[in-house]
Amino acid sequence: MEEQALSPEVIQDTMSISAQSIAPEYIQQTFASNSIDLISKPLGSRILSFSDEWFASASNLTTPTPPICRPGVFTHAGAWYDGWETRRHNSTPFDWVIIRLGVASGKVKGVEIDTAFFNGNHAPAIAVQGCFIGNDEEVQVQHFQGWETILGKQKCGPSQRQAWQLAQRTEKAYTHVRLLMFPDGGIARFRLFGTAVPIFPNNVDEVFDLAAAVNGGVAIACSDQHFGTRENLLLPGRGVDMGDGWETKRSREKGHVDWVIVRLGTVGEVQKIVVDTAHFRGNFPQSIRVEGIQLSTEPAAGDEAWAELLTAQKCGPDVEHVFAKEILKNIDGKMYSHIKLIIIPDGGVKRFRVIGKRAA
Repeated sequence: MEEQALSPEVIQDTMSISAQSIAPEYIQQTFASNSIDLISKPLGSRILSFSDEWFASASNLTTPTPPICRPGVFTHAGAWYDGWETRRHNSTPFDWVIIRLGVASGKVKGVEIDTAFFNGNHAPAIAVQGCFIGNDEEVQVQHFQGWETILGKQKCGPSQRQAWQLAQRTEKAYTHVRLLMFPDGGIARFRLFGTAVPIFPNNVDEVFDLAAAVNGGVAIACSDQHFGTRENLLLPGRGVDMGDGWETKRSREKGHVDWVIVRLGTVGEVQKIVVDTAHFRGNFPQSIRVEGIQLSTEPAAGDEAWAELLTAQKCGPDVEHVFAKEILKNIDGKMYSHIKLIIIPDGGVKRFRVIGKRAA
C-alpha cells in the first residue's frame, strides 16, 4: 500500500480533540437508541486502503459479529486473529486504515475499539480522522491533506471493549474515516456510532424506504432482542442467516407480544410495508401488526396516539410479506415519524421496510 504523508501538524492534531470514556457495560445503552454503526460491513462500508495487514486483515474491523478466538491456529504470517494486526517495529508514528462509510455521509457521536483476544499485541492507542469527499481515490493518495480529527488520541488496553462519546455530535458530515493505530499492533473491531445524512429524492412524489438505515432510519427501542438485535431490521438486502435479523426469546405467557419502534429517516406518508422472515423457518412470528405515530419526540410503546396501519396478518417462514396500500389503514394524507412493528407472540424477523414518500 502507498505510504501516506505524516506531517507534524497531522500528528499533533490527533491530540487535540478528546471525548468521554464509556464503560463497556454502558456502550449499548449510550449509542443504540440514537445511532447506527456508520461503518458496519452489512451497511455497505468498504476498506479502501491500509498501511499494513501482515498478521490479520483490516476487513475484519467492520465485521458486525463479536470477535472469536481460535487458539493454536496459525497461518503463514503467524497466529490467527479475528481482527486487524500489523507488523512489529513500525518506523512511522502510526499504522492506518481508510474506510468508506456505508451511508452517503454521516455525523459522528462516538467510537468503539474492541481489542478482544489481542493481549501483548494490542494497539496501545488510537485516533480517528474524517473527511467529506466524493472521490475514493483521492483520499488514498500520499499527500492528501483533507483529514480532520474526529476523536483525539486515546489509550487502549488489552483484550477489552473501550468506547468514547464525543462532547456533541459532529456538525460536519463525513464520507470517509481513517483509523490511526499508535504505533502498531492489533484491533479486533472498530465501530463508528452516528447518524446517517442521506440524499433523498428531489421529487417529493418518489417513493423509497423511509425506515432504511442508509436513509436515516433508527430502531430506537424494542421489547426484547435476546437472539438478534433490532438494528438488523433496517439493513440492506436479505442477509445471510438467522444471525443478522431481529429475534426475541420464546414467550410463555398468554397474550404476549413483542415490538420494535423505528424512527423514520424523515417524516413521510406510508404506501407499502414489507416484513421479511428470510431464514426464519421454525421461529417466525405467527402474525404481525403495524402502527404509526407523528411526534417530534421519541414515543413510548404504550403511547395512546399510535394509529393502526396494518391489522394482524398471518406470517409464514422464510418469505417477504408485502402489504400494499390497499390493505393498509390510516395512511391517506397522514404523515408519520415513527413506526411500530408488533410480532405475535414472538419470533424472528429479518428486515422491515416502510415504503413511502417524504413530506413536502
